[in-house]
Amino acid sequence: MHTTNLQSSPLHPEAASHSFIVLAGDPFVWEILEGQYVRIVDLKGNQAVDTIFYNAHDYADRYSAQDTIREQGNIYLTTGTSLLSTEGNVLLTITSDTCGRHDTLGGACAAESNMVRYDLKKGYMHACRNSFLKGLQHWNHGMDKRDITSNINFFMNVPVTPDGNLTFEDGVSDAGKYVELRAEMDVLMVISNCPQLNNPCNGYNPTPIQVLIWDKNVQ
Repeated sequence: MHTTNLQSSPLHPEAASHSFIVLAGDPFVWEILEGQYVRIVDLKGNQAVDTIFYNAHDYADRYSAQDTIREQGNIYLTTGTSLLSTEGNVLLTITSDTCGRHDTLGGACAAESNMVRYDLKKGYMHACRNSFLKGLQHWNHGMDKRDITSNINFFMNVPVTPDGNLTFEDGVSDAGKYVELRAEMDVLMVISNCPQLNNPCNGYNPTPIQVLIWDKNVQ
């Protein structure tokens, strides 16, 4: 099932309390407080943004792809989707979405998967699991590779075929498209701005993204 609910945001970038540029291949880690809004902007278009969310007060309670998919009856995310945690908490709600396609199944690229999917010689290439691990190490709160769990691939187009296979296709996002979320509790956001060069998820040309954060009750 795939239902798209495109919705622009009333929030203005100049009113944001924080603005960051995340280069292709880089990690980004930030705590989003309850009631704050976070917007991820695909600056150049066709860029995959791998993201994991955790309960900021209990890292063992983190985004659950299966619970989110089950509750909304949809394998893709869009405006109105509640992102559920492994403990059944609502971490965030997508309040605005101008892209309409965000993957929950494709997972994060890794050196190992690059070798299996593409070529043994691809093992040296940087991948999202490396970025996640680097981000968690810099965060320095006792998290390690065992905490790299199910992730969302914002802006990534991964159709499911009739026989149940996943295919990595050209993205449907254009420059300036964004997804915006409201934190329903304090959450830790960990981003890998995907460096993948071997499939169309980044148009074979990884590019920067922007992260904007607005304080509670900004509206």
